Amino acid sequence: MSLKKISTPLTDETVLKLRAGDLIELSGIIYTARDAAHMRLIEALRNGEDLPFELDGAVIYYSGSSPAAPGQVIGACGPTTSYRMDEMTLPLLELGLKGMIGKGERSPEVINAMQTHKAVYFAAIGGAGALIAQSVKRNDIVAYEDLGAEAIRRLEVESFKAIVVMDAYGNNLYESEPAKYKRHS
Repeated sequence: MSLKKISTPLTDETVLKLRAGDLIELSGIIYTARDAAHMRLIEALRNGEDLPFELDGAVIYYSGSSPAAPGQVIGACGPTTSYRMDEMTLPLLELGLKGMIGKGERSPEVINAMQTHKAVYFAAIGGAGALIAQSVKRNDIVAYEDLGAEAIRRLEVESFKAIVVMDAYGNNLYESEPAKYKRHS
């Protein structure tokens, strides 16, 4: 495993250098979006409307933050389970989404689309929302404010730590790693 420092927007070149198992520190702009926000994004696409942010090279973090304490940029902002967004991910990948951050497995359709569109899936540590919040330097709501914690936020992050769990080559730690542990037990 190696530590790779990367920044947004992600390019095909950057994505293709990442391998499942790489530890990353991500800096730049990422967007939060959970279930309700994804539904609205897909509805906007169906209606021919512009999306509230540029998808080309973007990274979406499947997270909804808690309110910020006084003097803080954001409250705890841990990852949510990613498979809930799977049905709504393919159109976003087709429009240039390059990275997703969450926790848990993804559907075969999303994994295949990641290979086709050169995208990567990062895992953040569930339960570490307060620690993750320390990497957020700026937090602005960009869309769907009525969704509260599930509004789309534009986060400026510095050294956001995650691990590549699924790369653009189809490598998947959720498949490869359990087999290794079975052999050693």
